[in-house]
Amino acid sequence: MKIILTQEVTGLGSPGDVVEVKDGYGRNYLVPRGVAIRWTRGAEKTVESIKAARASRAVRDHDHAEQIKTKLEAQAVSVKVRSGQGGRLFGAVTVSEIAGALTEASGEAVDKRTIVLGNPIKALGAHEVSVKLTDEVSAKVALNVIPA
Repeated sequence: MKIILTQEVTGLGSPGDVVEVKDGYGRNYLVPRGVAIRWTRGAEKTVESIKAARASRAVRDHDHAEQIKTKLEAQAVSVKVRSGQGGRLFGAVTVSEIAGALTEASGEAVDKRTIVLGNPIKALGAHEVSVKLTDEVSAKVALNVIPA
């Protein structure tokens, strides 16, 4: 069965790739979970749009990754969240909130899938998160969680 991946699948491919898989795997696992769509001639046109979106988010080369790294590490980024007394948060700081704050502070689009959190952030204060730009380049970003 030919399918078009819409999300990253470990060991299979990245979004926009057209891959051949066993019928049961595609029909019972990948398609129902929304990770892939069936390949048709009409769906083939969506491949270009998926690849264009992925290319716009991707880092161009190693030098571009180093430039983004210096922008991200240059200043501490503040994330405003709702919190209760004693500095406890209502929930945790999500990678989407962190990505939005990083994009706003640096001017570069940061994809939430590139942010690596060791443990969930559930308290106010200073924290450190890692942003994996490429396999070789990752930035350590100082993150200040402040009450809203």
